[in-house]
Amino acid sequence: MYHFGWFSTGRGKGSRELFKVALNGIKSGQIESAAISYVFCNREPGESPETDQFIELVKSSGIPLICFSYQKFKGDNPDNAVDEPLPEWRLEYDRHVMELIKGFSSDLCVLAGYMLIVGSEMCQKYKMLNLHPAAPGGPKGTWREVIWQLMEARAKETGVMMHMVTPELDKGPVVSYCKFPIIGKPFDQYWQAVAGKTADEIKRSQGEDNQLFKTIREHGLKREFPLILSTMAAFSSGKVVISDGLVFDSSGNKINGYNLTEEIEKLL
Repeated sequence: MYHFGWFSTGRGKGSRELFKVALNGIKSGQIESAAISYVFCNREPGESPETDQFIELVKSSGIPLICFSYQKFKGDNPDNAVDEPLPEWRLEYDRHVMELIKGFSSDLCVLAGYMLIVGSEMCQKYKMLNLHPAAPGGPKGTWREVIWQLMEARAKETGVMMHMVTPELDKGPVVSYCKFPIIGKPFDQYWQAVAGKTADEIKRSQGEDNQLFKTIREHGLKREFPLILSTMAAFSSGKVVISDGLVFDSSGNKINGYNLTEEIEKLL
């Protein structure tokens, strides 16, 4: 049996849907001989209506749930900048998390909508994967930041990937990915509508209501679910293995990410 740990802040519908997709994939046998051993959430009941829905969903699944409030632990401590080392109190938070989950078995931890940077101690102790809404070598940041960068660069393609969590944000080795074009139908008409405008101008005038922004998000989001599902299946079946911080295929060959583009396009 292959055991997964699941980490999520549970702050929106996407987090709930990702969890349901993974759970259904295991129940249906698409993810072979696998189980989610536990779910960790960095919020507690009552902190957010959206997270409360996620918490109730996990409880209804019967999977052990561990909640530990990041905000309560944070107290008056200031948040760190993304490009700076995590402060000691943040590392201490991770140490508490590791203490809470140490009794559960996990071959691999999946971060799906987990909105905290993981400190060096934790990502060195556990094999952890993060979902990132861009292709390998693409923009960094949240999905919103990624889309604005794609629009500013007039990019022709993007994608979704899962990568190993390392102390460097969004820079861990690529484990799996898929790509898709953002030119041609239906994108060209929306590119034409913003021709000559910078991403900042579009952001100020329309924001996320811009049709190009929404269409890029829509096409990326519908690939996130099958990418997580196919990646978990690849690990549970032994097609992909992580050893000493590197990614290997079933024959022991080092790979720079498992390209799942064709497989995922067939599922859409």
